[in-house]
Amino acid sequence: MDDRTRIELEAAAFRGLVAHLQRRTDVQNIDLMNLAGFCRNCLSKWYMAAAKERGIDMNYDQAREAVYGMPYGEWKKKYQKEASAEQQRKFEETRPLHAYVSGHQG
Repeated sequence: MDDRTRIELEAAAFRGLVAHLQRRTDVQNIDLMNLAGFCRNCLSKWYMAAAKERGIDMNYDQAREAVYGMPYGEWKKKYQKEASAEQQRKFEETRPLHAYVSGHQG
């Protein structure tokens, strides 16, 4: 497979993942972090880091809007639920397994 085709397939897979997460507003980021070690915010940070590597000026809010499909504050108001004590405990327990986002501070 040539590089262009591989990149097109990877981009299509990314778009599919983002579209799926935009539809699954019932799935909380903390649950994604606890189960898979990454969430919508991680995808946003990877997206922003990739833009910056290519000299594209993009801030975190812009990257999150690309992933969430709306401004983050709006998504949070509509869909984010308070994390339970158990979710928070699991988050801390799995912290060493959480994604590292190269090129992003904080």
